[in-house]
Amino acid sequence: MVLNKNAKREQGKTAQRANITAAKAVSDIVRTTLGPKSMLKMLLDPMGGIVLTNDGNAILREIDVSHPAAKSMIELSRAQDEEVGDGTTSVIILAGEVLAAVEGFLERDIHPTVIVGAYFKALEDLNTMAQQMSVPINMEDDVDLTKIVDSCIGTKFASKWGKLIVDLAVKAVRTVYRKEGDNIEIDTKRYAKVEKIPGGMLEECRVLDGVMFNKDVTHPDMRREIRNPRVVLLDCPLEYKKGESMTAMEFTDAADFKKALAMEEIEVKRTCAAILKMRPDIVITEKGVSDTAQHYLLKEGNCTVFRRLRKTDNNRVARVTGATIVNRPEELQESDVGTNCGLFKVEKIGDDYFTFLTECDEPKACSILLRGASKDVLNEIERNLQDALGVARNVVVNPNLCPGGGALEMELASRLMEKAQTVEGIHQWPYKALASAIEVIPRTLA
Repeated sequence: MVLNKNAKREQGKTAQRANITAAKAVSDIVRTTLGPKSMLKMLLDPMGGIVLTNDGNAILREIDVSHPAAKSMIELSRAQDEEVGDGTTSVIILAGEVLAAVEGFLERDIHPTVIVGAYFKALEDLNTMAQQMSVPINMEDDVDLTKIVDSCIGTKFASKWGKLIVDLAVKAVRTVYRKEGDNIEIDTKRYAKVEKIPGGMLEECRVLDGVMFNKDVTHPDMRREIRNPRVVLLDCPLEYKKGESMTAMEFTDAADFKKALAMEEIEVKRTCAAILKMRPDIVITEKGVSDTAQHYLLKEGNCTVFRRLRKTDNNRVARVTGATIVNRPEELQESDVGTNCGLFKVEKIGDDYFTFLTECDEPKACSILLRGASKDVLNEIERNLQDALGVARNVVVNPNLCPGGGALEMELASRLMEKAQTVEGIHQWPYKALASAIEVIPRTLA
């Protein structure tokens, strides 16, 4: 076995102390970014770009650490961002304080498993207490939901623009909301795509009643605006398929080469004819489209064609138009054609062409269009919007509300201290330590 000369081996109390110190160091980095008086951090990423944010996960993501405990803390922040969407700063500060609270117990030779066992019991009690303190929310209208999302945005950079981001988040979550029996699906990552376009005013940000994507038509003569279009979605190429293995064609006569080209053309025409039977106005495929196919679809059916669309964008188009993504054009049916879109339009914004499929009938996906003066502003607005979307999604799934602003933590600390009096044996001390550690949130906010 060959070990690195610089490798260190720590065990016992030394390793425990080092882990706690590393966790406290990571916690101290983001402590100043919590609450309405929080400050933005300016970070330089490895590519030389500047990140200006007070989002805990965004800050820790840019930090390069080597200590395993510090890496675990950063992973904790990432998991919080994935699952909840907000509270990434709070969870790091809380974790750092909870670890720091047990340092004295380790010095007194209380075994870590005893402390962890007490913490798990305390966690169950905290969950029960939080449920008892929560109040149900009226989900029939958006008044309560808007207030909750507004309190989430209030501590962030986007709070300067009032209810703008709040309304975007609430509308986007309401759009992608689907309920089948008892199962509620709100997949904002897949079906609420954020499109950032530098330039324009922040007030121009809006949630489309449909989707948009960064593509232009494949032929200049194709239509750029259609009312109530019939949409066909494919994930197969509209060009002659080459053999998977190495194939070679040998010609002895010039006429044979023309025959081979004619055969390829006939094959492409047959594919296009199957599509044109459905009388589509728009044909979108995830693969390539040959010049022959473009010409045939335009001349014979006056179709507008888009090629090489991302799979994720194609799925969103399917949700808003009611179309089904088909693999073989020969198997197209009338039920596969999307007819829910009210307006198709290609617009030029800045230097790029964008395709809009809007005025859709009950869309189950949407695009959120963000405008802003610079990329830094747009990136921070997007981070704030993602937090707001996460909060709105969680409230719709579990419509219960607990008090904020440190009130919940103070009440939980008080109740946990009372509960600690009823706990027997050595477990009582970690209970009390956890109760005082929870108060770090109101202390930081103050």
